Amino acid sequence: MSTPATDSTESKALDRYECLTCGYVYEPTKGDDRRQVPPGTPFSEVPVDWRCPVCGATKSRFRSIGIKGAPSGFQENLRYGLGVNALTPGQKNILIFGALGLAVLFFLSLYGLQ
Repeated sequence: MSTPATDSTESKALDRYECLTCGYVYEPTKGDDRRQVPPGTPFSEVPVDWRCPVCGATKSRFRSIGIKGAPSGFQENLRYGLGVNALTPGQKNILIFGALGLAVLFFLSLYGLQ
């Protein structure tokens, strides 16, 4: 079992970083093959002279956007909202569009009433 400090350190290493200039997302699991950054390299270990492969922005122009597929929002708010806040963005999309599809089916079923 790992400690909370270890968990936050491990998750920080896997955080994705987004370029504030062009929106490019650095994925540590993929690395950057054009600039010889191997897959699995955390953003903190990327060389200081590394630049955005799309626009050429410096490393200081990137901000952390968290782990891919993690629930969005503040950690302390994830336990509220009937459990919906803890869903990943993909799960929220399925819930929303599934509910809309079901509503359309119910609406269309009204035409069957005589």
